[in-house]
Amino acid sequence: MALKIQRNDMVEVISGSDRGKQGRVLRVIVDQQRILVEHVRVVKKHVHPNPQRNIQGGIAEQEAAIPISNVMLVCGSCGPVRIGQRIDGGVKTRVCRKCGQTLAPKKK
Repeated sequence: MALKIQRNDMVEVISGSDRGKQGRVLRVIVDQQRILVEHVRVVKKHVHPNPQRNIQGGIAEQEAAIPISNVMLVCGSCGPVRIGQRIDGGVKTRVCRKCGQTLAPKKK
């Protein structure tokens, strides 16, 4: 299934414990239908020290993946919206369903 959300999009979480938070998409995991969103679902991870890689041990915080169905893309003028598609001159573009504004074109 093709995903309508891509890296560096602004999204808002619509369900779960982080509902209402907005952030930038850091990574899209297509085969698992999950995404990593900046400052959303932050978990603690215990890290072993590794002098070869210059890594200091301790407890690090990092983002965990959330299902892609739990987020909506944020339009610049409307806020969180559903996404449509329009073909302009053979190029598929993403469109806001509320205002019709063209969002960044989908990269292949």
